[in-house]
Amino acid sequence: MKRRSFLQTIASASAISPLIINGFNVKAFEPTNLFTLAGAIDCDERVLVLIQLNGGNDGLNTIIPLDQYSQYYAARTSIAVPEKTIIKLSDTTGINPEMTGMKSLFDQGKLKVLHSVGYPTPNYSHFRSTDIWLSGSDTEEYFNTGVMGRYLDYRFPGYPSKYPNASMSDPLAIQIGSVLSTGFEGPHANMAMAFTDPTSFYNIVNEKDITDTSSRSGLELAYIRKVGEQLNNFAKPVKNAALKVPKNLSSLYPAHTFNTPNPLSEQLKIVSRLIAGGLKTKVYMVNLSGFDTHSSTTNVGFGVNVNHANLLKQLSTAITAFMDDCKLLGIQDKVLGMTFSEFGRRIKSNGTGTDHGAAGPVFLFGNSVIPGFLGTNPIIPDNVSSEDNIPMQTDFRSLYSSLLTQWFCVPQNDIPAVTLHNYANNLPILQGISNSVKDEPLHALSLQLSLFPNPIVHQSQLQIQTVYPIADIVLYDRTGKLMSTISGYIPEGNHTILFERLGLSAGQYYLQARLINGYTQSIIVNIQ
Repeated sequence: MKRRSFLQTIASASAISPLIINGFNVKAFEPTNLFTLAGAIDCDERVLVLIQLNGGNDGLNTIIPLDQYSQYYAARTSIAVPEKTIIKLSDTTGINPEMTGMKSLFDQGKLKVLHSVGYPTPNYSHFRSTDIWLSGSDTEEYFNTGVMGRYLDYRFPGYPSKYPNASMSDPLAIQIGSVLSTGFEGPHANMAMAFTDPTSFYNIVNEKDITDTSSRSGLELAYIRKVGEQLNNFAKPVKNAALKVPKNLSSLYPAHTFNTPNPLSEQLKIVSRLIAGGLKTKVYMVNLSGFDTHSSTTNVGFGVNVNHANLLKQLSTAITAFMDDCKLLGIQDKVLGMTFSEFGRRIKSNGTGTDHGAAGPVFLFGNSVIPGFLGTNPIIPDNVSSEDNIPMQTDFRSLYSSLLTQWFCVPQNDIPAVTLHNYANNLPILQGISNSVKDEPLHALSLQLSLFPNPIVHQSQLQIQTVYPIADIVLYDRTGKLMSTISGYIPEGNHTILFERLGLSAGQYYLQARLINGYTQSIIVNIQ
């Protein structure tokens, strides 16, 4: 996705009258009320909160495969979480001991863990992989727009022409703690307002001038702000919404975690205040940085709360406080949250940390989630090399599509126009959805795979037992790269498929079957 230059932003600002303050701009949109699901909160009232974990979160130290702990420990002895400290989510799966708040949400049925979310051919560049996640493109495909930007343009067509108008002045998307995300880039303009930091927000609420005209470009920024305010005061609805909740329950949000400031708490505190104040913003994005843990993931000897453990504690406590706040403010049913990171980390540690990897876990939280897991623990081979990765089980584009259909009520036929692809949108993630999604939790007996002979010299037979139809069967190499599609749709029942080597090099591969409702099962294939 191409970034817009500062001058282009200024030109756009002059044309469509946004307010730009210290690097953030404000745009307004008109709401519509197109879709309603019976028995649920009106689609137009629903809010999505995205939490970006910048740097590539180490999924294996976040959600830990208890059923493969010996392989996990052998692969990353110097940074492995001690088995006795891991918090159990199930008999086979645990969560980092610093995430007690997330465990509580899981027990309350307000948390869903999606295993191994990613895309088929991973890119290990922070910039490019972030771009892929925000735009929804394939690895070798480049979009100039973001998924959320295209959705907002779909819901509010014609922007920026005739916007803002008398009926609506609220921003449709807000980002806090960063510059405007390219994920909000629409076909004609960026569809969001950004606060570069929480101080910017409170300065607006308290009517303070945050432009220092003595600094470099200060006079220019002050002039832009003045022009913007003369044309339309875009900051006013934000201020009005915030002031409607003057006694926001700030004590719920820990200002410090391990004696370290918790920036995510400060951002989510603003989000809850704006939602409760009646702002009609559809999507919020906040972020927590520091997940590029090449070194010092934890200290040898364990138990020292530094770096990655600290970040997970900040994430867990901030989300838990936000959920408690939403409940006390009476907005809990209209809010759905999601965490994401540009990629995961390698299975094997590099000594004191982990290198850039492929797929990783995603958390969905809120009263509407189907609790539990989607997918299974990733396979950790007995002999792990530095190149070994976690292959994708759920394509993040399918997650986007499912959120757009199930949460924002976009008709299934319109999904390709928004996502620019035709990915499955029936993942079992939200309750009470009247489509092909099944609300009941799935388990290992839903899908059984066996391969004989294995290792394979020339060919083998794949035995399949499944109680649900299979969407596809694919083969990944140990770096997480998609090698081939073995089969497409297979109905429920017992089946035998011929698996041929077809020129594959000797080594280990992951064979993965995916049901139409998103559940996956994988086995290791040995090629001789």
